[in-house]
Amino acid sequence: MTSNATTVEEYLKGLPEERKVAIGQLRTAILKNLPKGFEEGIGYGMIGYYVPHSLYNEGYHGDPSLPLPYINIASQKNFIAIYSSVVYAKKEISDWFHKAYHERTGKKPDMGKGCIRFRNPAQIPTDLIGELASKMTVKEWIDVYEIIFRKKKI
Repeated sequence: MTSNATTVEEYLKGLPEERKVAIGQLRTAILKNLPKGFEEGIGYGMIGYYVPHSLYNEGYHGDPSLPLPYINIASQKNFIAIYSSVVYAKKEISDWFHKAYHERTGKKPDMGKGCIRFRNPAQIPTDLIGELASKMTVKEWIDVYEIIFRKKKI
């Protein structure tokens, strides 16, 4: 499910009431922990945090019209999702996240490669998602992206 919102405020306004609090808490946790240089906006029909073109003008997958995504929040049909490129791209962070999630919740995360799904908004470990957002600086994320996704040596 994607939104036609063009601003974060518009996206939040269009959410069902039962999702507004959880998405707002996630947004607050991410903004509180997000390293300097990342920007917030709408990308791919969801709230996104990305490397702006002023810091990486090549764009996502070589498309200069798309900023390099880092983490996204989405209200999907049956769950709230966090899309984290870092969990997908960096094994050390993926291992850390799985362990920390289990320690905090007693469960395994419901996730794909880079999508973390939360079917019950009341059970989202927002502090852990904030911590996940803090795991890489803009420069570190660009370097990882270049090595893994673009297959470039830096």
